[in-house]
Amino acid sequence: MIQREIASVIQDFRKWFPIVYLGGPRQSGKTTLLRNLVPELPYASLEDADARRRAEEDPRRFLNSFPGGAILDEAQRVPQLFNYLQGYVDSDKNRRFILSGSQNFLLMEQITQSLAGRVGILNLLPFSIFETESYKPVQRLEEFVWRGGYPGIQGETAIPPEVFFDSYIQTYLERDVRLLKNVGDISSFGNFMRLCAGRIGQPLNLASLATDAGVAPNTVKSWISVLEASYLVFRLSPYFENYSKRLIKSPKLYFLDTGLLCNLMGITSPSQLETHHHFGNIIENALIVELYKKRTNAGKRPRFWFWQDQKNNEVDLLIEEDGRLKAVEIKSSQTYNSRLVSGLKHWQKLTGSSPENQYLVYAGDQEGELEYGQLLSWRSGIDRV
Repeated sequence: MIQREIASVIQDFRKWFPIVYLGGPRQSGKTTLLRNLVPELPYASLEDADARRRAEEDPRRFLNSFPGGAILDEAQRVPQLFNYLQGYVDSDKNRRFILSGSQNFLLMEQITQSLAGRVGILNLLPFSIFETESYKPVQRLEEFVWRGGYPGIQGETAIPPEVFFDSYIQTYLERDVRLLKNVGDISSFGNFMRLCAGRIGQPLNLASLATDAGVAPNTVKSWISVLEASYLVFRLSPYFENYSKRLIKSPKLYFLDTGLLCNLMGITSPSQLETHHHFGNIIENALIVELYKKRTNAGKRPRFWFWQDQKNNEVDLLIEEDGRLKAVEIKSSQTYNSRLVSGLKHWQKLTGSSPENQYLVYAGDQEGELEYGQLLSWRSGIDRV
């Protein structure tokens, strides 16, 4: 079993909170991690029809069957349980529960209503590059980006990525999307996912996306929320600090796993990825998500933005952390040249940012100090930024 970076954080949260919630996309390894990490707690999946029926018909009897607590998987399937969990953990400090789920919208609604102040919230995403390297070294960035980090495509019994993702997408559409009332046409939603994949790293134009998808702009908004709630995408918001009145105000969209992203784009091999017209955006997506995972695996909430003005001056990623605002430019080039730092140069001139807070992360191996920041290879960039 590949060691998960978040494991020690879960144990810390169990000391601090009577209930821990571990969210994340389907098949990211939540169940395997929790059952191995906390073997003393009994496990119940509320996707199992019998367990769900018992919990729905008699919530008290169901919870009383776990006098020391339990791991309750896909807990959002029985929302009435949340009304009872509060009383159980308040009356018995030794009773501890771990909830897990793959539908953030449904579960977080119940948590904020019933369990506020009693639950520690964490998320488990697919394997990071460093988690994968604990099993097998990542020789080429392109190979990892194409394959992605889902456990099912790693290890000795790995499923071929195209087989895994075709099945994953179909299961997601048939099981998860149908649970949400604001999604009617499953086929159109699948096409919408592919259209979103083609727009990664670009300011989100809802009107254009709605036209291409053949749905209303409000439907696009709700469908993006569904993808976010399923931990498949996240929105990177623009940064505003009065540095310019003419700023791009639309967010950018990124996928939380680049293997899924490549599958939706029809990319069938690392060599095809390298020649794809979206190659630069896909590498940008991959490295931003690795920095995102680094923080979620440490139990932190990433404070990420991008900055761009209407003259196309931009910084790919701004990170607010430890009282600093870090500016990060990400490039797919393996060769350094001065044009790669144009965004950082403009940002420094505009804001007075110190070079020690600026980074150029690229696909090459050369590293060093630059006038406008630090030049880092992709591996060092993930580790040091």
